[in-house]
Order: sequence, then C-alpha cells, then structure tokens
Amino acid sequence: MTALPRAPLARGAGMLLRGFFGALLMLRRPRPIHVRGTMLTGTVRWVGPERRSGISWIDEPPQSGEARVVARLSRSVGLPDALPDIFGLALRLSGESASPEVDAGDIEFASTGRGVPLRYALLPLRRPERARFGILLPYRGRRGPVLLSATTVDGSPDAADWRLVLSFASPLGSWRPFALVRLTRAAWPGEQPRFDAGRRVLPGARVYPWVRALRQPSYDHVQRRGLQPADDAPSTPEAPAQPACTVAAGAMD
Repeated sequence: MTALPRAPLARGAGMLLRGFFGALLMLRRPRPIHVRGTMLTGTVRWVGPERRSGISWIDEPPQSGEARVVARLSRSVGLPDALPDIFGLALRLSGESASPEVDAGDIEFASTGRGVPLRYALLPLRRPERARFGILLPYRGRRGPVLLSATTVDGSPDAADWRLVLSFASPLGSWRPFALVRLTRAAWPGEQPRFDAGRRVLPGARVYPWVRALRQPSYDHVQRRGLQPADDAPSTPEAPAQPACTVAAGAMD
C-alpha cells in the first residue's frame, strides 16, 4: 500500500458496494449482515511511552488516562458458532464528559491478519479472542495514514473480563501499542446503538476522501433503508436492529 487510492476510483467501487448491500438488504431486513451482536461495556486506558501517531485521541489522552467505552461484537455472515466467520468489533468511545451519550467517536474493527498484506484481508475464525481486529481503511492523521488494531491480551467475551490491547501503525509499519481495553458483557435494554466510524470520527483524525467515497454510500443507504419497514412487514415492532462494524468487512449499521 505504497500509494493511496484516488477518489474517482473509490467512488465507482463505493457505488458498486452500495448496490450490492442494497440488494442484500432486500433479502435480509433490517440489516444485511452482522444481524445479531453482543453488547459489552468497559474502559479504555492509555499506556506506554509518548505516542506520535498524528491523531490527538491517541497521542493526547484525557487527564484521567481513562475513558468509558461501549462495544458490540458480531459475526458477519451469522453462521453457527461452530463454524468460522468474520468477526466485527465496534467501539464507541466516550469523551471526558460524565454523560455516556456524549461520545468521542466510533472505531469499527473486523478480524484480519497482522502483517502486510494480511492486515488488509478479512479472516474468518471460530473464536473472537483469537482474532487480530483491524480497521482496513486508514484514518488521516497529521503525520499521514494511520491504521488501528485490537488484539486479545486475556479473557474472552464469554468470561468476566475481556482485555484487548489497542495499537496503531502506518500502512506498512510495525504496530505500536497505546491503550488497553477492558470489556464485560452487558444487558442492553431497547435498541442497540448504531456505529458509524465515517461520521463519528476520532478526535484529531480525518477521513480521506477516497475512504468516504468507498464506504459511506453503503452505510448511508443501508441505514436509511434498513429503518424503513418492508412492504409486507407486520405492524408489531420487531427485534432491535443491530449495527455493524466496518464496510470493508461488509458490516452495515
């Protein structure tokens, strides 16, 4: 990934993705993939030496060194647990406000590889704690493109605690840990939150035009159409719609 794609090419690919997920939505309402998910809550705590990612959310942690986080873990296709699937992990990071409704941004991960080129490939697994989660599409920081990853340190989503380390890297560079996330499964009454890293961008980060052109048409189309009832839908409310984790992984919010 020595050169970033150009926006016109990404716009064409984005429209193809929009059409694909729009067609899939006709078959699988209210969400084409990542239909079911598990909600978790916890904290993110900054660790390690001085960070120089070029994104202020990473490089300049809050004074407390810690922030709250809400997460959703899901299987992309929705295959039985005994079969491998592409996992999605979405994080909603709170700001320094005490109110959980005030969020700093969303991060949307999918199960990928670690090195180049596998960090740009979606990998199906049986268990999420064995996954290296990556974002696939880079943020735009002050120092250039930035990728993020999340890897299990110990525990699992089914245990009392699931701890993961967050790292950043340039597109071809080595991973540099900067924070620990601690998650616990949580009951979530009502509709689960909707994640969209393209519109809830991390503080200090920007979205490349080609990234927005590639991912946002699908997100916007599926979110808008997915909330509309089908022509033959019953009048009684259905189960809450589920958000998703990354458009590159086919995850739709």
